[in-house]
Amino acid sequence: MTPMAVLQHGPLSRAIQLRALTIACSSSSIGNTIAVGPPPLNKNKQDSRVLLGMSELDLQQLEKYRAKQLHHLLYKRKAKDIQDFTHLPLAFRNELQEAGWSVGRSPIYKEVTAADGTVKLLIKLEDNRLVETVGIPVEDDKGSHRLTACVSSQVGCPLRCSFCATGKGGFSRNLKGHEIVEQVLAIEEIFKRRVTNVVFMGMGEPMLNLKEVLEAHRCLNKDIQIGQRMITISTVGVPNTIRKLASHKLQSTLALSLHAPNQKLREKIVPSAKSYPLDAIMKDCKDYFLETSRRVSFEYTLLAGINDKVEHAIELAELLHKWGPGYHVNLIPFNPIEGSEYQRPYRKSIAAFSAALESRKVTVSVRQTRGLDASAACGQLRNEFQKSPLFGGAEEEQQSELEMAVAS
Repeated sequence: MTPMAVLQHGPLSRAIQLRALTIACSSSSIGNTIAVGPPPLNKNKQDSRVLLGMSELDLQQLEKYRAKQLHHLLYKRKAKDIQDFTHLPLAFRNELQEAGWSVGRSPIYKEVTAADGTVKLLIKLEDNRLVETVGIPVEDDKGSHRLTACVSSQVGCPLRCSFCATGKGGFSRNLKGHEIVEQVLAIEEIFKRRVTNVVFMGMGEPMLNLKEVLEAHRCLNKDIQIGQRMITISTVGVPNTIRKLASHKLQSTLALSLHAPNQKLREKIVPSAKSYPLDAIMKDCKDYFLETSRRVSFEYTLLAGINDKVEHAIELAELLHKWGPGYHVNLIPFNPIEGSEYQRPYRKSIAAFSAALESRKVTVSVRQTRGLDASAACGQLRNEFQKSPLFGGAEEEQQSELEMAVAS
């Protein structure tokens, strides 16, 4: 029997025909659906069917009797191509490919390793866009080894924070769930060991791509088996989205990029802050804590002479105490980037700022600078290699979404 005959009469064909156009994801609370029918004959790459990101239940709907094997190949063996599914019959592999399916892994376009072992990858997506991800190996005082993957959620970013290299590179599009997941697998492949922690702190604003971020979160937790408490979702603040995230009652950490203790200064550093007043953000963070019982972490990038004075620390402590206990501040000394007017503060200023918070009973940590010699600032490596103009219209669409969120 020819492969096409098998496709027409085998289990895969029956699954496709019976399921018609779509199946519900196992994470139906997120509202995603996965198309399982063969793509149209004139399909483009954006219509391709991707296995990565599917749960075992999803795979059962695709092919009931091979779902467990497929799941194992995707998430344990981390196969990158359907023809790498050597445990499965060749005819079945051909059926999958003829029906338009692929694993959904992208090639690494550029790899840079810093002296401290941090690795930054530039991944080339199927539309030839480039996205960054970073692997950060850490050994603590007790000899415990941790590998953190810092993943991107968008190609570029529309929010244009004044100190961020990603915003300077412009915005192209949101990443799909599997394009987020594959970043973690790429880091594991480079380091040849499991990722223990994931932080959504790479390129882009996760809350502007919340649907795909949540689907990636589900896959990372359930399929790749990274604990929810080992995952952090960072945001600069998008109206109404913190409440949406809280409704999912995740046990992951919410990290809010604050960067200033008052609204006026924050608007200078973070242009999008004009649409989301500081009191509204703090109320949403308080409600998030009440809803999830998870402490909110505040990211605060220290910019020399701008927001790093002791009086700023005192004002920040007062702001946090006003909205309740249980907050943590993560101080981030600015990493210099090309074309920026900002400077990194002196160690003395960093220590004084930290001491002022601690004396006012605010839990604080100072982020260790890693990979500075590997274009460490988010977006730097992509900006170096992708100078061509981005697709038109995408940024306007994201700005429209932001305005709609404010209006609602």
